[in-house]
Amino acid sequence: MRLSRHTVLVALATLGLLVFFFRQADLGGVWRALITADPGLLAVATLITAQTYIIRTWRWQILLAPIQRVGFVPVLRATIVGFTTTFLLPARAGELIRPWMLSRETGIGASAAFATVIVERLFDLVAVLALFLVWRLLPVPPGAAEIEGVTAAAILAAVAGAVALLATFLLAGHAERVGAFSTRLSRVLPARAATAIVTFVEKFARGLAIMRRPGPIVAALLLSLALWASIGLSTWVTSRAFGITFPFPASFLISMFLVVGVAVPTPGGIGGFHAAYAFAVTRLFGATQEQAVACAIVLHAVSFVPVTLAGLVIMAKAGLTIQRAKQAAEQMSETESREPSSESREPRVESRTP
Repeated sequence: MRLSRHTVLVALATLGLLVFFFRQADLGGVWRALITADPGLLAVATLITAQTYIIRTWRWQILLAPIQRVGFVPVLRATIVGFTTTFLLPARAGELIRPWMLSRETGIGASAAFATVIVERLFDLVAVLALFLVWRLLPVPPGAAEIEGVTAAAILAAVAGAVALLATFLLAGHAERVGAFSTRLSRVLPARAATAIVTFVEKFARGLAIMRRPGPIVAALLLSLALWASIGLSTWVTSRAFGITFPFPASFLISMFLVVGVAVPTPGGIGGFHAAYAFAVTRLFGATQEQAVACAIVLHAVSFVPVTLAGLVIMAKAGLTIQRAKQAAEQMSETESREPSSESREPRVESRTP
């Protein structure tokens, strides 16, 4: 089987990050750290991680409500399948598969649902930066180090997030103008392509309807803060299981590093996640390389393995394979609809919720 250039690049990036991650670590010491970790704390961290998916589901329901009210179970199923495919496929394909899966099961427009996923990412950015600010305003604990440029990077990210939020507000508030503008742009394209562009933009703008409603925005932001506080708590508890200690608010700083790590388009953030965590706890909190490597491996497993197993079960019951999910992501990345009626012709994945 011939490998694509993209697959080769992803494989090389993953390998390079793993080499960087394992450098200078004594594998015997890593193994000792793994077998002496506190199993009770790891069980607690797993439960905390599991409830983050409930928070994600509630938040997505709020974002979807202006478009169509969708039940908890289908949203939870689509969320779990999305994170499963993110773990198994590169380039965060799950962000595309999530709205596709929800569309197939509920009939909601895939483009509109995808727009809410983008809004989610903006809320995530706001929450991560807000919690980072909480950590930054607290005194640096004894023995902790500071890394130059972290605050500057956070400020740049905050500016980028503010610009993105402003653009989203403008798009949500002037959907008709955006549609008219896209129509004018599409006059230079063939009729079929022009129709696809106009249809996508109109559906996408409808998906931003929540940005015109302050109540749901506040609720979604509060849930985003709760979500990332829970993610930080899981990181903190897992770290303590390996004897890596730092104040709980410092987990918000580690979350900043992990966000950067998973931005590398490897399957499940493999390599990037591990390297980012190990770098943060060794440089900031004096963890040994062996502790950091062992904890990063387990933290990644706690974050991804349970949800992946649950997602595979859901996909099997729905008759959805990884290959079909990959094809769906590729189709969504090109365009949600080649023409207005194509969505109705797309094969539906039968919902088989017990």
